[in-house]
Amino acid sequence: MTDTAATPTDTMAPTALPPMEYRRFGRTNESISVLTLGGMRFEQGWDAPRDYLPKAALENCIDTTRRALACGINHIETAHGYVKSEHLYGRTLKELGTPRSAYKMMTKGAPMTADDTRRLVDEQLKALRLDYVDFYGWHGINNQERLDAAVKPGGPVETLHRLREEGLVRHIGFSTHAPLDIILAAMRTNLFDFVNLHYYYFFQRHREAIQLAGELDMGVLIISPNDKGGQLWNPSQKLESLCAPLTPVQFNGRFCLSHPEITTLTMGFHAPEHFPQNLAILNGGDYLTPEDQPVKEKMDGQTKRIPDYCTVCNECLPCPENINIPEVLRFRNMLKGYGMRSFGKYRYNMLQSKGHWFPGEFANRCTECGDCLPRCPEELNIPKLLFETHARLYSPWRIWKGRITNGLEVAWLNVRNRLRGLSPR
Repeated sequence: MTDTAATPTDTMAPTALPPMEYRRFGRTNESISVLTLGGMRFEQGWDAPRDYLPKAALENCIDTTRRALACGINHIETAHGYVKSEHLYGRTLKELGTPRSAYKMMTKGAPMTADDTRRLVDEQLKALRLDYVDFYGWHGINNQERLDAAVKPGGPVETLHRLREEGLVRHIGFSTHAPLDIILAAMRTNLFDFVNLHYYYFFQRHREAIQLAGELDMGVLIISPNDKGGQLWNPSQKLESLCAPLTPVQFNGRFCLSHPEITTLTMGFHAPEHFPQNLAILNGGDYLTPEDQPVKEKMDGQTKRIPDYCTVCNECLPCPENINIPEVLRFRNMLKGYGMRSFGKYRYNMLQSKGHWFPGEFANRCTECGDCLPRCPEELNIPKLLFETHARLYSPWRIWKGRITNGLEVAWLNVRNRLRGLSPR
């Protein structure tokens, strides 16, 4: 069920925008806005140390949070892993004088032991300047090993339940970048009230998890629909044309919210222009209306025009060389059918660098062993398509540029921290 509320009057609020909408966050019974203020992308937000708040970062957070609250957004999402984010929100909400009843706070962490869990939650509450958080997510149940570590007897999730009894945490969930089977297994433990996961128009592999969340009455937060969903804020001309008269951001957001099981989409509103872009998703609670349906039909129709289209069924896995074949061929689908080369290069070149957050080897590691071929229901020449996709998307300059930039940033931060008498990064 979706409720709406008029946009509050505020000089910082965008004008002529739809009212915010709210949905029940599963069995938490909390009513939260269908758009969430994400805390991952504030200016200088990833620079250590986490408790040093540069003026630019703080001003960015204050301005963004003020605008979000004025637009009716009442759900804020952050994590210990986002470096400065918890400290920025702690300072911002105090400076704005925001009543605690005006927002719900979600934070996340990945402690591995009971003692670590208590220490981390205490540290996070101090950073946020709060007595409790509404939602705490175990951050990154991305494989079986991390699932086992999170839910083991006497471990971190059991400790989070004790902290709930003590009033420090109100509801417990998890975030995940895992394959579908791991997500379903975590949900079926019955230890979690909500799940944060990936699900977009261009990535519907987790539809079964969305349906199970409805059956289990779990809240569902969609991670990064505009960025991981296809860098929709920077669309190809072809995608822009296919989505017209909607924008790609609108189309994908409405596609997600057309699923009643989905509660909210988390957005990185870190610049003023992001507000009208994202708020334009709202349409009064009736998503993918007859007026929007022709856009979906155009988008769906493109799959028939993609030569050697991969249905991303995952039957080709496991690969002996640890190539994430369905993901590589999904990037190929998006390139061939929608002109999304920029997004493909962005994501493909993250392989081999993100560990369990985005596992897999580059496609040129294929040995043409043929293990995947008899398992493919579409009878695709998978090795040929892998090599083709690698040739189109691989960018060694992008990889080395990232490594060099990161190395220079770390070196500079270490020098700066030494000058300030702080520990090196």
